[in-house]
Amino acid sequence: MTATGSDTTTTTTGGARGRDEAAPVLEMRGITKTFPGVTALAGVDLAVRPREIHAVCGENGAGKSTLMKVLSGVHPHGSYDGEIEFRGEPVAFRDIAESERRGIVIIHQELALVPELSIAENIFLGNEQASRGIISWGATLRAAARLLRRVGLPDNPQTRVGELGVGKQQLVEIAKALSKEVALLILDEPTAALNDEDSRNLLQLILDLRDEGIACIAISHKLEEIRRIADSVTILRDGRSVETLRVRETPDAAPELSEDRIIRGMVGRDLGSRFPERRTYRGAGAGQVAFEVSGWTVRHPTEQRTVVDDVSLTVHRGEIVGIAGLMGAGRTELAMNVFGRSYGIYDGGTVAVNGNPVRTRTVPEAIAHGIAYVTEDRKTFGLNLIDTVHRNISLTSLPGMTRRGAVDEHEEQQVAERYRQSMNIKTPTVFEPVDRLSGGNQQKVVLSKWIHADPDVLILDEPTRGIDVGSKFEIYTVVERLAAEGKAVLFISSELPELLGMCDRIYAMSAGRLTGEVGRENATQELLMRYMTADAELKVPT
Repeated sequence: MTATGSDTTTTTTGGARGRDEAAPVLEMRGITKTFPGVTALAGVDLAVRPREIHAVCGENGAGKSTLMKVLSGVHPHGSYDGEIEFRGEPVAFRDIAESERRGIVIIHQELALVPELSIAENIFLGNEQASRGIISWGATLRAAARLLRRVGLPDNPQTRVGELGVGKQQLVEIAKALSKEVALLILDEPTAALNDEDSRNLLQLILDLRDEGIACIAISHKLEEIRRIADSVTILRDGRSVETLRVRETPDAAPELSEDRIIRGMVGRDLGSRFPERRTYRGAGAGQVAFEVSGWTVRHPTEQRTVVDDVSLTVHRGEIVGIAGLMGAGRTELAMNVFGRSYGIYDGGTVAVNGNPVRTRTVPEAIAHGIAYVTEDRKTFGLNLIDTVHRNISLTSLPGMTRRGAVDEHEEQQVAERYRQSMNIKTPTVFEPVDRLSGGNQQKVVLSKWIHADPDVLILDEPTRGIDVGSKFEIYTVVERLAAEGKAVLFISSELPELLGMCDRIYAMSAGRLTGEVGRENATQELLMRYMTADAELKVPT
């Protein structure tokens, strides 16, 4: 263990990858970045060696994205303190264009592609294959085809990007980066929205690019993925670089770096359990069915096919019930259609809340009947990103805060402040624009908004996507508390360990149909995966 300034660098021997000791391709020293009322980075050091995959881990708000924005020129030189050297030379990037010209390319979690343009047009957008101001489409298509072969994407370069799935769009982004002769590729949560197969393919591509000589920085909350691909891991906590853990291949290799070891560095303590202890609701109506969906069927909004096919399920008061399924199974389509016909074309089925049939033809109607829905896409559907924390929290409860046709701003602020404290939302004030918050804190704002609406039924769709392990535990604790108070919770997740750790019962979906139901005591990842890939409906005792 060697000290580096006030931070600690730990060299851990283990893993399956060895790298030559070499001068870093990138060195960031003493990076400090402040915003009004907030110190986002405080003397951060980061060194990336050639032909290395360097993971950057930390809780939401630890400073990971801010550090990458400093590196890539989003936060220009002069807006931060500290030094950056790239390929042995000091650099002072004023914008992204300058960093890209030097070979540093960042791929953000929200992909920067134009759906209406072709793959080839997207790859060379802003970097057109042109001579004397005239684009050569022949050269563009040929170059695009070469890049697509390099990233393993077999699609025609003239295919519209909007026709591709998220996994293929990620490959287009990487092809776009390779077109700029990238030397350092930064990937921010590269697999957050991908299914298991697309994730495996993308991780293998990152390993292949490393072996071709491209250094990579990967930001991820998926610790198992980090352990699989990273040569080094730098952990940030509260805007500081806490330690760097290096994985080496030696004849006397020590055990692999564990997820618990990374978590301890991220949160500053051991997490005895990833999930809170489940408490049983014993209040009024315990054991009664609070939410029942029967024969629910949904058609695709533009195509002649059924996306949810005759689904029936129940959730009791005080119960957390999961829905497992692969991408395209119909889980989100079911939730959004039940919640005010927010997706697709309703084609039959009934909903009952506390035994009473209700209509949920619109979102206000669903809310009025005590149903809340936390969307999987908080930035598009869950939040008004240009508004403040306090106004986002009050959105679903404005009628109760209205006096003589005007919102009681004092009450609105008091409510938001109460949730800021009880939900541990890290923000200087409730008047902060919500787009300045980290992903985990944005998710807490979404949850606060719906908790204040006091629903009987809470539908959670991927509630911890893109969130660090510490914030996940806080959100799990909130969900468990709501169930212990008697709320009915429907919990949709792509992470099977999350479902197994949180849910009392789990339904599985495949191709729009329920294929299995299993109780907590019998549930395993293998059993759920079998139901998630099943073709015919199965009935499994709970």
